[in-house]
Amino acid sequence: MEVVKRLYERFSSLVHELAKFGSIGAVAFVIDTGLLNFCHVVIGLGPLTSKLAATVVSTTFAYLGNRYWTFRHREQTGLGREYFLFFLLNGIALLFGILAIGFTTYTLGLNDTLSVNISNIVGVGLGTLFRYWSYKKWVFLEATEPIPVELPGQGVRQDR
Repeated sequence: MEVVKRLYERFSSLVHELAKFGSIGAVAFVIDTGLLNFCHVVIGLGPLTSKLAATVVSTTFAYLGNRYWTFRHREQTGLGREYFLFFLLNGIALLFGILAIGFTTYTLGLNDTLSVNISNIVGVGLGTLFRYWSYKKWVFLEATEPIPVELPGQGVRQDR
C-alpha cells in the first residue's frame, strides 16, 4: 500500500493535470463534433469547411479552459503570445483532422455522416496527443516561481 501512496504522491500533479486537460478536451470535442455535424449535415457545407469552422470555435473554448483551469499554475507569458502559439499549434493539430476527413471523403469516397464522424474521431485523437505535448512545451510554460494557492493575508485581520 505504501508503494501506491508514493506513486500517487509522485504523479498526482500529472494525474490532475491530465484529468483537467481531458475534461476540457471532452467538452471541446463535443463542441467540435456538434458544429462539424451542424455545418455539414444541417447547413450543407463541405466536410473540410465544416471541420475548419468547428475547430475555430472549439479551439477558442479549449484555450480559455486550459489557460484558466488546466494550466493556471503555469507561467503566464502574455495573452497574445499564448493565444497565437495555441492557435498555431492547433492549426498543426487540425491537419490531423483535415487529413483524416479528406482521406476518408476524397480517397475512399465515403462522404456519409458516420464515415466523416469516425474519421473526425481519429483525427481528434491524433491531434490531442500532439496538443498536450506541445502546450506543455511551448504555450503553458513551467512557472519560474511557485504560484500561491491563495493570496497571503486574505481574510485575516491585521492589527496595527
